[in-house]
Amino acid sequence: MRRERPFQVGEVSSFERRFTDEDVLEFQRISGDAGRHHARPDAQGRRVVHGLLTATLPTRLGGDIDFLAREMQFDFLRPVFTGDTVRCEMTITEVAPEAGRVRLALSGSCWNQDGKEVLRIHARGVVLDEGA
Repeated sequence: MRRERPFQVGEVSSFERRFTDEDVLEFQRISGDAGRHHARPDAQGRRVVHGLLTATLPTRLGGDIDFLAREMQFDFLRPVFTGDTVRCEMTITEVAPEAGRVRLALSGSCWNQDGKEVLRIHARGVVLDEGA
């Protein structure tokens, strides 16, 4: 994605998605993580969404700006279940231009449809200049 303006501290991006049984089963197949809480629905018919599947929300936002993560910290605060809609917001907290790249630090959180925080994220990495 080509940027028409420089990155700014305080810039916020967001993404939201609803997790389905198909998402969990496909991630289970790809990751090999077939823990019973992912594989078997609970008494309400829900599966627990893999933590790293939930973490694809902030990584999706990073992909939108061609962010190459060097460090990522995830604090998983509460479970996400199939049927939940999760919204992620990431904020740029540091911008350091360098030759051929810009170093960024990002922080953010994800909340479920009830407004409960489910994931907290901190990341550091770079966005390379186009052609670098």
